[in-house]
Amino acid sequence: MADRKGSVDSAGRRKKSVAEEPVTSVLQGGDVPVNESGREWDADEEVLAALGYKPEFKREFSLWTTFCVSFAVLGLLPSFASTLYYGMGYAGTAGMTWGWLVAMIGIQSVAASMAELCSSMPTSGGLYYASAVLAPPGWGPFAAWITGWSNWMGQVTGAPSVNYGTAAMTLAAASIANPSYTPTNYQTFLLTVLLQLIHGCMASLPTRWIARVNSAGSTFNIIALIVVIIIIPAACDRSAYDLPKFTPSSEVWGTIYPGTDFPSGISVLMSFIGVIWTMSGYDSPFHLAEECSNANLASPRAIFLTSAVGGVFGWFLQLVVAYTVVDIGAVLDSDLGQPFAAYLTQILPQKIVLAVLSLTIIAGFAMGQGCMIAASRVTFAYARDGCFPYSRYWKHVNTVTQTPVNAVWFNNVVGILLLFLIFGGGLAIGAIFSIGALAAFVAFTTPIFIRVFFVGNRFRPGPWNLGRFSIPIGVIASAFVILMVPILCFPSSTGSDLTAADMNWTCVVYGGPMLIVLIWWFVSARKWFKGPKVNVEHLMLDREDQAAEIGGVIDGKEVHVGGRSSSSDGGVPGDMLAGNQVGDMKSGGL
Repeated sequence: MADRKGSVDSAGRRKKSVAEEPVTSVLQGGDVPVNESGREWDADEEVLAALGYKPEFKREFSLWTTFCVSFAVLGLLPSFASTLYYGMGYAGTAGMTWGWLVAMIGIQSVAASMAELCSSMPTSGGLYYASAVLAPPGWGPFAAWITGWSNWMGQVTGAPSVNYGTAAMTLAAASIANPSYTPTNYQTFLLTVLLQLIHGCMASLPTRWIARVNSAGSTFNIIALIVVIIIIPAACDRSAYDLPKFTPSSEVWGTIYPGTDFPSGISVLMSFIGVIWTMSGYDSPFHLAEECSNANLASPRAIFLTSAVGGVFGWFLQLVVAYTVVDIGAVLDSDLGQPFAAYLTQILPQKIVLAVLSLTIIAGFAMGQGCMIAASRVTFAYARDGCFPYSRYWKHVNTVTQTPVNAVWFNNVVGILLLFLIFGGGLAIGAIFSIGALAAFVAFTTPIFIRVFFVGNRFRPGPWNLGRFSIPIGVIASAFVILMVPILCFPSSTGSDLTAADMNWTCVVYGGPMLIVLIWWFVSARKWFKGPKVNVEHLMLDREDQAAEIGGVIDGKEVHVGGRSSSSDGGVPGDMLAGNQVGDMKSGGL
């Protein structure tokens, strides 16, 4: 161990202990991270070291570029177009108008609570790291295991689901331009795979290039969204149906389309899948925190802004479509195979339809690339902690680009395998949308639930926090998710009308892998998986008066916490808050 000088940097300044950083960490409060890089750490790197990780990425994302990636992943226009079948098909215009507002109360609560966690724990592991640290004694590794795998499933389905929607819209546009052409499943599959491969190459670029590409893509996304919101009502022509330009408000807000066999209230809740999936990209800044400057402020701000801005603009788009749609049944049953394209053909001339679809397709392309980036950072973070088989390969950071290229292509292969669901029909491939919504929601809310109901006021907030509203907002977020998880698994038909073709397979496609993950935990993983792995050296320092007596440094010996071991050299408590020491401080040991 180092001597007393180990707590002073090369400039003679005293190094900060973990307890002096605005973090909630797996390290104990008295620990002092050791800088072995040969250069001075900046403020972001000190915070990351206090969380137990050494800097591995270049911090070339700002608040704006982080928001751009997140907003690109959100992809309001292509997301709305891809999930219109659920938003409109389950409850009609009522679900699209006031239903969106109700859903946004819960979603914004989740985003705000997540942003608060991000400010306290700005690391790529994000939600998984938070679950490990905040869980009750003995439960840290298990909480991290469930959160991590659920989050990874949501992330890894993101790019293929987005690219599938983009491919379907592209082929629908071709069908509109050439009515004799009918898209086939294998054409949709091949085009989606091509998009996956292109995005894999783009996500493997250096961080500064990725930031520029996503800045341009997000800017285009915002401009395209505004253009579409303006052009649809301006160019809308429903005179061929002997209808006024816009549907009366009483009908739009008061009519619940009978799209399911459930009562109207349940149908509206089921329509929330469109809102949830559309708004599920706001966690991306959490996973990019290690590449963002001023991360404990910029990243949470980007999370909150992405959800808030996306919620407002998304609602405007919903209103435009709700007030102009002619025949919901015809939109859902169109031979085009893409409800948004079918809707546009009802109210717009062909050239304008193709123009709107073109904007949506380009925005979808940018969104797919953003999803690929965010997912790769999640895979890297989990591989760094040994979650995956052959993790040593997936956690490798390319020495040229300084990005996790192996993680990008690992996710790409998994995504392409998922795309074979295309050949199982619309409901089969539709399961990846439901998985994305359900898996993301479970992962988003697990650490929030733990923080609200098990940690309470012992949580150490970062510089961006909710203050006295933290617990109430966390309760709203938790209650919303507990309500929605079973709703997302409901089929649209019931009783004798329910067939295998109409079944909602989300519970199987998500529940099956999660059951395997649970079995893996109890059979094997609980013996070796201990949560986030510290990869930065750190000294374990006593209080000043005791330090003077023993030379300022105390050796760490293994301490059993909640039925498992904790040490200072890579074993991770997974259930201790920074500043809380475990065991008795005494000369020669902790």
